[in-house]
Amino acid sequence: MNKDITGFSKLSKEEKINWIANSYFSNPKEGISILKQYWNSDEQLQKLHDDFIENTISNFYLPFGIAPNFLINGNFFSVPMVIEESSVVAAASKSAKFWATRGGFKTTILGTEKIGQVHFLFKGSSEKLERFFSDLKPKLFLETESLTKNMQKRGGGILDIELKNKTTELENYYQLHATFETKDSMGANFINSCLEQFAKTLKEEALQFEDFTENEKDITIVMSILSNYVPNCIVRAEVSCKVEDLAEKNIPNPLEFAEKFVQAVKIAEIEPYRAVTHNKGIMNGVDAVVLATGNDFRAVEAGVHAYASKNGNYSSLSHAKIENGIFTFWMEIPLAMGTVGGLTSLHPLVKIALEILKNPSAQELMQIVAATGLAQNFAALRSLTTTGIQDGHMKMHINNILNQFQANITERNKVKSHFENHTISHAAVVEYIEKLRR
Repeated sequence: MNKDITGFSKLSKEEKINWIANSYFSNPKEGISILKQYWNSDEQLQKLHDDFIENTISNFYLPFGIAPNFLINGNFFSVPMVIEESSVVAAASKSAKFWATRGGFKTTILGTEKIGQVHFLFKGSSEKLERFFSDLKPKLFLETESLTKNMQKRGGGILDIELKNKTTELENYYQLHATFETKDSMGANFINSCLEQFAKTLKEEALQFEDFTENEKDITIVMSILSNYVPNCIVRAEVSCKVEDLAEKNIPNPLEFAEKFVQAVKIAEIEPYRAVTHNKGIMNGVDAVVLATGNDFRAVEAGVHAYASKNGNYSSLSHAKIENGIFTFWMEIPLAMGTVGGLTSLHPLVKIALEILKNPSAQELMQIVAATGLAQNFAALRSLTTTGIQDGHMKMHINNILNQFQANITERNKVKSHFENHTISHAAVVEYIEKLRR
């Protein structure tokens, strides 16, 4: 049915569902039943979930899994991961166990600065604007004191404010470019509140600046918003061991493996088509922990991929080398994380995830997330350069195929037994199930 609706947000939850069902479902009764199956039986808990976003009609479940045995800076962690893709949690767990016996993951915070900007148009003398900014800057700090007071008590606040002239790129375009420290909060609301006050003060003070002409006093504020590109909020994760210590069942020749592994990383460094998939593998691990801990995975994704292009070409986030008989694999990524505020204090499973992680600070969470991303990348590259990635992935994916065909216990056992010695593909599994049923 093709029709619009007025006042959808004002309808009750039941009314919203009925309208959706009658407008779009071929079987409205069945559709309504499926939506309600995913409601939580605890009405108060369901109300909490309903209030997270607008126009909620049901809950969308993703698996909440655990990757144990992560040894990070000498401490063991079991890492919560929320993801739908088969083999990701298994791969992270396998990598964690592999490196736990080889020194574990070493992580370091290289910076925690976050960025916000006031974008504005100024038609006039850039020299006069710079003189105006010299007078304005202390007032910007002063006018935001009520906003920054509590953050300063926690050791955060506004670090610096710069005037940036961007007129060579866009006519009359300037920025107030501010750096912030937000400690354990992600800080989006704090940063945006400060920026909007900057914009207000900028506009008001320009009207009083005697050196400006009437035209120059008329500054146009385009927008005030934080940036999800955080190239100075960086964490490094690394693993290393003697080349010979890489040996295991699928790595009978560790030197050959290490050299091939390094080449695979170098290919991702120079070939964007490979780099995108290579980095997607890193983000399988990163996003899963970001989601589990109630952080904004879309912001993290945007910032990370921008960072992967910081030198003008999209490239690998991770790097590898062999020097003096030592294999080293590492990456540096931007991660703006929070452990207070937002969903971290509301979502019951987010609270559980953070408790499993020993209630980390934002910096500690950055390190856990980075280690998980590196573990995921190592697992993918190890498979690609040894047995091939489909072998392990399809063994995990076979359950999804069996569920799709509602296979019974006997069929499941026969399928799994058969494919221990046969190549797994979706078509092959389907064909074998159909053969069993004939």
